[in-house]
Amino acid sequence: MLIKQVVIENAAKRQDVRIIDGKFAAIADYLEANEGEQVIAANGKLMMPPFVDPHVHLDSTMTAGEPEWNEKGTLFEGIRIWGERKQTLSHEDVKQRAIKALKIQAAHGLQFVRSHVDVTDPNLVALKALIEVREEVKPWMTLQLVAFPQDGILSFPNGKELMTKAAQMGVDAIGAIPHFEFTREYSVESLRFVFDLAQKYDLLIDAHTDEIDDPASRGLETLATLALETGLKERVTASHTTAMGSYNDAYVSKLMRLLKLADINFVANPLINMYLGGRFDTYPKRRGLTRVKELDQEGLNVAFGEDDIKDPWYPMGNGNMMDVLHMGLHATQMMGYTEVMNSYRFITHHGARTLQVENQYGIEVGKPANFLIFNADNWYNTLNERAEILYSVHEGKILVKTQPAKMQIDLPKLD
Repeated sequence: MLIKQVVIENAAKRQDVRIIDGKFAAIADYLEANEGEQVIAANGKLMMPPFVDPHVHLDSTMTAGEPEWNEKGTLFEGIRIWGERKQTLSHEDVKQRAIKALKIQAAHGLQFVRSHVDVTDPNLVALKALIEVREEVKPWMTLQLVAFPQDGILSFPNGKELMTKAAQMGVDAIGAIPHFEFTREYSVESLRFVFDLAQKYDLLIDAHTDEIDDPASRGLETLATLALETGLKERVTASHTTAMGSYNDAYVSKLMRLLKLADINFVANPLINMYLGGRFDTYPKRRGLTRVKELDQEGLNVAFGEDDIKDPWYPMGNGNMMDVLHMGLHATQMMGYTEVMNSYRFITHHGARTLQVENQYGIEVGKPANFLIFNADNWYNTLNERAEILYSVHEGKILVKTQPAKMQIDLPKLD
């Protein structure tokens, strides 16, 4: 396959890209087409690495309204409702909904997804189903699974045993929820347990951390300290960290030094955090997001995730990372032209670093030919106009091809 005259990641000039045996074989100003080679005339369209969703919940997807809608709109109400829905899970139920959601995500240019899976279930129904899904979607989607203790590790009966069993079953990462544990002591102990487990089974760590507006919730400092002391560092991710939006600046100044030393990843989920955050405020009402702009300016790796697609925590969602990014830029006030042009990092490269798949990610000679081509000439126009994905290519094979819609507008003339 030969892609002619494409703009790679907002580059100043057009280039040709050749793909052989599912990998990028050459990138140059001009490449002559070989006999019989498939040629795509990009004509100045934008080429980007595929989208990455580093945080979604495929076990709960498509369950909004079952058994009831979350009319209160709080995180804790969502947990209660999911607790009821969880009792009715079946193997096929989970598989069917998860694959449906992944197909929707693939249609929107996603090729890498990390899903948290609730393991506070003695039978581990969802985890067993999603392990099968992970294998079935391999030809078109890289799926990672996180053992997620929705109801806590120490605060849930046999929580440690269930987490250990999940690790033995072959998850990719170990999760935690320190802010939802009964006590601060439980919170710290749960994180120490997670790090021990991750090291024993050579797993990544991705913890729901301080997903609350309470400024006293400070699991992040423990997570970062353990990441630093164990040397796991970039293999550790702090998801949400919304309490950071309520921390005082003096504490954040001290905390930032630790975070840079630890070099962990952060995942913000703008759609869900903006919806769930500030629910206990009258006015002023907090935005419910972590300090994305400040973390990014300090050189820390921040990615955006969708989090929920039509479930007890979020009644909407369609798997489109451009919606996530659009909301995130507004909520964090990162709307300068340069900021918008560079913002694709939050849903591409930064997510790849979070998933630790950088060796198979990026438009570089020798790497797998995974990429998107948009019906626009740069990222600013792509995001602003929601430009169509003309092609989504995975390891040299076309997954998605779009023919742009033609619109005819006949406006009446003024007399």
